[in-house]
Amino acid sequence: MRLRALLDTDALGLKLLGGEDELDRTVRGVMTTDLRDPSRYLSGGELVLTGLAWRRDAADSEPFVRLLVQAQVAALAAGEAELGSVPEDLVVACARHRLPLFAVHESVAFATITEHVVRQVSGERAGDLAAVVDRHRRMMTSGPAGGGPDVVLDLLGSDLDLRAWVLSPTGRQVAGPKDAEPAPTAEVRAKLAAEHLAATRTGRRAPHRVTVGSTTYSLFPVRGRGQPPVTPPGARALQGAGAGRDVRETVLSDWLLVVEADAGDWAEERLDLLYGVTQLIAVERDRRDAARTVRRRLAQEVLELVQTGAAPAEIAARLRVAAPVLLPGLGAAPHWQVVVARVEWEDGDEQTGRVAQTLLEEMLVDPHATGPEQSDRIAVAHTGEEAVALVPLPAVASEHDGSEAGVLAETLLESVREPLSAGLDGDGRVTLGVSAAVHSAEGLRGALEEARHARRVAAARPGRVCAAGHQELASHVLLLPFVPDDVRRAFTARLLDPLRDYDRRHRAELIPTLEAFLDSDGSWTRCANRLHLHVNTLRYRVGRIEQLTGRDLSRLEDKLDFFLALRMS
Repeated sequence: MRLRALLDTDALGLKLLGGEDELDRTVRGVMTTDLRDPSRYLSGGELVLTGLAWRRDAADSEPFVRLLVQAQVAALAAGEAELGSVPEDLVVACARHRLPLFAVHESVAFATITEHVVRQVSGERAGDLAAVVDRHRRMMTSGPAGGGPDVVLDLLGSDLDLRAWVLSPTGRQVAGPKDAEPAPTAEVRAKLAAEHLAATRTGRRAPHRVTVGSTTYSLFPVRGRGQPPVTPPGARALQGAGAGRDVRETVLSDWLLVVEADAGDWAEERLDLLYGVTQLIAVERDRRDAARTVRRRLAQEVLELVQTGAAPAEIAARLRVAAPVLLPGLGAAPHWQVVVARVEWEDGDEQTGRVAQTLLEEMLVDPHATGPEQSDRIAVAHTGEEAVALVPLPAVASEHDGSEAGVLAETLLESVREPLSAGLDGDGRVTLGVSAAVHSAEGLRGALEEARHARRVAAARPGRVCAAGHQELASHVLLLPFVPDDVRRAFTARLLDPLRDYDRRHRAELIPTLEAFLDSDGSWTRCANRLHLHVNTLRYRVGRIEQLTGRDLSRLEDKLDFFLALRMS
């Protein structure tokens, strides 16, 4: 609809204060706001309704109007209920930027204008779909009172019979309908997240359709702050901040909307509805990201103190401030672990600290938890190259569980390896290092160095997603990744090639027998039981191994050589 049509409807109570030459602009939606900077929630073409609560003095009008113009809104409508009339400074600012300005009479509710515009914009849509769009548009302008993603997903189910979920980039369920059948399993969610990351990284057009078993899902990216929303088919391309950003900056952090349906043959109107839903979810995502600011700042302060060699008393004071924020109601200061993460791209770009920060915040959340609340106890800082997490551990739990309490390196990767490997395939790597728990500020610097060293051990391993923990730093495992490849090949070939050749010719299974014998600590009985062999048969095979290699498996040195050769192979 055109702006001019708004003046033709007396029930809307609109009075034009400026912009007569711009009344042929097209209105594509409505947004109600009293934020000083609402630009992150605008996509262009909106009629912006405001009660002027953002205005503290005359100087506030110019920057507010400038932000709206940059966001390419259609017009501004200001309510008279708060101040009695529209301030002259706002009229002047709108005139300077050629932004049409309306005054809304105090007797007219913003909801009346919103409903009228939505009905007009949705006029070409059929019956029930128009009603759903209307409800969603109103929720998108209602702020936190709109109910968040769960309410929107409930409406998709009740009004359009669409089952849908919001997933994190690692496949964790962020939101879902309350009264629906069980959500996809963790295995299915991981596969969907992997397909989404791979499709986004390679630039395929959304929605991405994926079939798992007999079920087809359509995946819609949820774009966060600073990124242009996905443009629906037939709509104008969006311009502005973020339009030219490298997809790798966000591919590992963006949420996705999963719909249990094949969107390949959907009408443009239905696709447009789903893109609108992703915008609503993006608003909620941005709100929740903003809540991380305090935790990130605390982590950054502690990291800077540790790296600059500040006194332990000063670091301890910062930790006392952080403890109640990260573990509300705990009472006692916790123990801490440090986790270091790094994302590396094939082209050598080193400024990936922010990418790693957002990814690490997600990876440290319990993969079985739903919703965003679990991330409220994670503080992650970043440098230009890496992200550093302070993970609080309740003191009681640490003392009870001993050295195994807290985050374990391999556990971090169990649920995220598949999707992240797909998102990084052919282009990058994620490596993590985990420290032991420390019980005071004095130990934090050592924990940071320990986590960084563990990450370097992980980086020396093959694979797109690797982690190493503090337990490995006192083991032979620490040394193996740094053995030169030519030395590794020569060592393993000298010990194992004779056995492999023999197995290939005779199907004798000498290599599996050797592995089982070493895993059984040289116990003939345990090894025979494990392999379901008679002890005499086992003795024959071990004798053959010794004959072919010239080694003696009763000697510790030879056992160790075989053990290392198997590990390096």
